[in-house]
Amino acid sequence: MESKSLGVIGGMGPKATAVFFDKVVEMTVAAKDQDHIDMVILNHATIPDRTNTIFNKKAGDFLSAIEKDIRLLEVAGVANIAIPCNTSHYFFKDLVKMTDINIINMIEETTKRIFEKYGKGSKVGILATQGTLSSGIYEEACNKYGLDLFVPEDAIRERTMKIIYDNVKGGLNTDSSEIEAIIKELITREKCKCIIIACTELSCIKLSQEVADCCIDAMAVLVERAIVLSGKQIKGKID
Repeated sequence: MESKSLGVIGGMGPKATAVFFDKVVEMTVAAKDQDHIDMVILNHATIPDRTNTIFNKKAGDFLSAIEKDIRLLEVAGVANIAIPCNTSHYFFKDLVKMTDINIINMIEETTKRIFEKYGKGSKVGILATQGTLSSGIYEEACNKYGLDLFVPEDAIRERTMKIIYDNVKGGLNTDSSEIEAIIKELITREKCKCIIIACTELSCIKLSQEVADCCIDAMAVLVERAIVLSGKQIKGKID
């Protein structure tokens, strides 16, 4: 397959963008530099916070900022665009209207993967920002594939937000013990077939293999699709 360049609209947040890049490099079959994917990465850290944008109904501020990134990627001539931020996909329909470049739909690809692995009617838990949860983007996608999406109670949602904003974005720590405890609780108490890791900040936390096997990480799915659409082969298994 012909090799194609990849555009990345990042900075949401910067650490998640760095992890996305590392995963693409790590998971691409390559024997030399020239075998890797040509990427244009825009680390747009000053783009408005997605959760605040949704709650404050200021879509215009976010869209005008991200449109500048899309124009830069058009000039760069990329074939596909990846956006390693779940919450930003609330604006996906608006984004695809801005350009003829293919934008990978991380939510659609993730939900499709769960359907293929677990089947229709499966109960699926989710860990995400309040913005992603309130946006309904995963609920809509799960309904499309006949999946039963379980949204955790307020206490778990608040704990998850604290991990995302204080621990990862705030740089306090990325210890996995707290998020792993939440995942185990949803699997054992709520009988979820799997848990969607639906925030790229959470994807920055290295989970034990036992817990990772119970999860579908949206960032990992995005990495895989980005590699394939760029005309490359995936190396091994993406956690």
